Amino acid sequence: MENINLIDTFSEFKELKNIDRATMISVLEDSFRSVLIKRFGTDENFDVIINDDKGDFEIWRNREVVKDEDLEDENLQISLSEAKKIDDDYELGEEVTDEVKFLDFGRRAILSLRQNLSARILELEKDNIYHAYKDRVGDIVTGEVYQIWKREILIIDDEGNELILPKAEQIPSDFFRKGDNVRAVVVKVEIRNNNPLIILSRTSPVFLERLFELEVPEIFDGLITIKKIVRVPGERAKVAVESYDERIDPVGACVGMKGSRIHGIVRELRNENIDVINYTSNTQLFIQRALNPAKITNIKILEDQGRAEVYLRPEEVSLAIGKGGLNIRLAGQLTGYELDVYREAEEDEEDVKLDEFADEIESWVLDELKAIGCDTAKSVLDLSNEDLVKRTDLEEETIQEVRDILSAEFE
Repeated sequence: MENINLIDTFSEFKELKNIDRATMISVLEDSFRSVLIKRFGTDENFDVIINDDKGDFEIWRNREVVKDEDLEDENLQISLSEAKKIDDDYELGEEVTDEVKFLDFGRRAILSLRQNLSARILELEKDNIYHAYKDRVGDIVTGEVYQIWKREILIIDDEGNELILPKAEQIPSDFFRKGDNVRAVVVKVEIRNNNPLIILSRTSPVFLERLFELEVPEIFDGLITIKKIVRVPGERAKVAVESYDERIDPVGACVGMKGSRIHGIVRELRNENIDVINYTSNTQLFIQRALNPAKITNIKILEDQGRAEVYLRPEEVSLAIGKGGLNIRLAGQLTGYELDVYREAEEDEEDVKLDEFADEIESWVLDELKAIGCDTAKSVLDLSNEDLVKRTDLEEETIQEVRDILSAEFE
């Protein structure tokens, strides 16, 4: 009966755990051998045969036939008279192989085997989970909320593995009930107190990046690259994207027709406001785009201090700063500059709008100047030729001509 019980235990383990057959057999054999060593001091003269299909096993012992008076170790040797009882043909020096019944070892040995087996299987399971998830850091996983505690939520994945979503990694407006499905990104996998600990996050920028990959095929295929993501979870995010194919508008592709692609991401992130920005290596332009929708009159970059002074009309300032200073803070993180906002003094009566020079300066040149926030004559003249060349796509010669025309106005 006990034997049958053991067999049940094996098949139970085989069903429950995702352990491959070869590993299973070697674990079983090791467990048997450890019982044999405990009982006989050695397992070298035993053959353990495991038939995992049938769920049964056999243990065979090999002993050398010796003279009755020479018998020293009953485990390694068998006396000639005993051997003859098994088969009359046995002679000295031959090897006798007979089956050992595990049941004869008693209940204690069977219990010990069971415990050994359970411990080994558990160890293997932990190892499997750790290695499976170690390679999945940065991937999105979906699981079901199993238990909710004050500081974290226990989530169970499709294979029954336990994952942890700490409070700090949840979007402030996240609210989960037992049984809810949750999507999050794996941020950390470690062994704590001998158990694998898999930590998930919904606040990590990587989570937002993976959601974009799922929604925007061009990002998944590598036609559009996400250069940088900064976010205040649940509030606002800025995503700088770049396309290596001139025919693809990266911002348009990420947003989708009537916002179809970004809508799913916004919903997943509890209505987080997402600004998708076209990346450029032109710092002035990048800062300008990052501060959208505020219109900037002028930007002064202090490279050595890692700062930029941004000048705006008084009515644009609150737009640039955003609710609780969020817009300017994220724009600064995205561009890598500390941004200081200054109110542009009310327009000087003597200043002249660039549009007034439309008959003397070509419209595309004016557009180029307006694109960097210069929309009056003085705002252009305040900048050096070198600055203007750096910030626009205009030739030095063109800039000098423009300067001469604008200066003449004030003479």
